[in-house]
Amino acid sequence: MPRKGNIITIIINAAIFILMEVAALNMLSNSAKMQNFFISKAAHGFQGGIWGSTESVKHYFSLIKENESLSKENFRLNQLLRSYVTEEELENMDSLYNAMSDTSTVGEFRYMSGTIVKISSNKQHNYLIIGQGSEDGVVPQSGIITSQGVVGIVESVSRHYSYALSFMNPEVNVSARLGHEGAIGPLTWDGKSSGGALLKEIPLQYKFQPGDTVYTSGYSSIFPSDIPLGLVTDSRIVNGATYEISIDLLQDFGSVRFVTIVNNIGREEMEELEKMEEEKK
Repeated sequence: MPRKGNIITIIINAAIFILMEVAALNMLSNSAKMQNFFISKAAHGFQGGIWGSTESVKHYFSLIKENESLSKENFRLNQLLRSYVTEEELENMDSLYNAMSDTSTVGEFRYMSGTIVKISSNKQHNYLIIGQGSEDGVVPQSGIITSQGVVGIVESVSRHYSYALSFMNPEVNVSARLGHEGAIGPLTWDGKSSGGALLKEIPLQYKFQPGDTVYTSGYSSIFPSDIPLGLVTDSRIVNGATYEISIDLLQDFGSVRFVTIVNNIGREEMEELEKMEEEKK
């Protein structure tokens, strides 16, 4: 009997051991799942933090770029204001607000705010329609600009709208200058992309390099001088006589909406004078 009791004890102890092993393995399995859960959660949290930080950095530098653009635009507007508002009026905000309007005249040019209501950009002969017409003072051969470049030239007007040829049109060319004191030549759309143009007929003796800015020359009855147009990217020699320079335009034609319409108020007098001289020959 004692021998039989020992066997029963051994069986009971073995069963208890096996149950404890199963319980331990089950706890280990649950513990591993829990560990995996917390590790996975921590990993996702870390990834989210990195993504959020990256987006914050992108947003920060985007704001820097936007603020820089706004700063330049504010400077240009202040220069424009100072040309037709006295210092006294600048110090008196009420007088300044009374002096400001949608139309202003600076030197030989009259400036008017405008809005593009329709624009084509996927054709060879692109055009745009402005929501201002003859009743607003728009006349044919007015220029359309922004602080980033030339947008087009008004060709015809109705009472409330104006039809203009876009710069992305082979019929439009702009007198442009390399830098503020460099060579002058016609700037035309390259006919390939909305961001490309060609500056032609630049004599070989003139020096330039990629990144140089091209401006309107002012040798035009349509556009005022020193409007930034684009940056030099590349060049080639044509017929061994002149450079043809590739320009990366500053103006984004895909997002432009608000523009400035400029009219040279002395243009008709200049054209009449030229006509008189031509008739003498």
